Amino acid sequence: MAVYAIGDLQGCYDEFRTLLDLLAFDPASDRVWLTGDLVNRGPGSLAALRYVKALGQSASIVLGNHDLHLLAAAAIPERGLRRGDTLDEVLAAPDRDELLDWLSQQPLLHHDRHLGCTMVHAGLPPQWDLTMATACAAEVSAAMRTAPADFYRAMYGNKPDRWSDDLQGNDRLRFTVNCMTRLRVVDHDGKLLLKYKGGLADAPPDAVPWFRAPGRRSAGERIVFGHWSALGYHAGDGVVSLDSGCVWGGALTAVRLDAPAPPVQLACRGAREIGAPQDAISD
Repeated sequence: MAVYAIGDLQGCYDEFRTLLDLLAFDPASDRVWLTGDLVNRGPGSLAALRYVKALGQSASIVLGNHDLHLLAAAAIPERGLRRGDTLDEVLAAPDRDELLDWLSQQPLLHHDRHLGCTMVHAGLPPQWDLTMATACAAEVSAAMRTAPADFYRAMYGNKPDRWSDDLQGNDRLRFTVNCMTRLRVVDHDGKLLLKYKGGLADAPPDAVPWFRAPGRRSAGERIVFGHWSALGYHAGDGVVSLDSGCVWGGALTAVRLDAPAPPVQLACRGAREIGAPQDAISD
């Protein structure tokens, strides 16, 4: 059995299937981890959802900001979609309710103790160890199940931007969502700098990648994540970054988690015009 992790699909269904073929992926024996953002921007969001759902236990998924944006658009339609969204086909599909119910049951964090590996879409704040991250992710999942419309209405926004054990209610849930689905860099005091979307070379002087934050309590964990297309594939610092910007004309990247192997990258034809990515659930 092989276990692969693949970066953000963002509706690039054809490229996803081609990459699985390159890996000789067999859902009867192999497993695939997907770092979130299955949908949006690319042309094949509906096909991607249907296929990943059909993989059943062969696939492990965490939710990304675009996945949450889709769920919010369905739960609170008055909010509407954004310019550049490609979610109408999903929302109009005859099986939309089945697909969205399945998507809403996916977690923000996936951990496999046998592999010694954890997956999130974006990152973790420096104040959290894995136990705290797991607990906060579970709180979000519970809120999504018990009062989804209320949760999605309160989900949007950039504050609070620093962790406190005293955070409660929507502030606590929003902070968790922002860390796990939007985070790229923090300042040296551990404050989230959510507006920065560039690469490492152009980061402001007070910004450090979340995985290099001083005193990061999750250091020592093996963490796989996506989201940061301007960073691209990065293996080091105890993390593996897998969003290499397929939807923007980059590549779709896979790594094997259960055995040493070089990454496998599929050059993408550019489903969208190359440009700066946008966070679907930002202000």
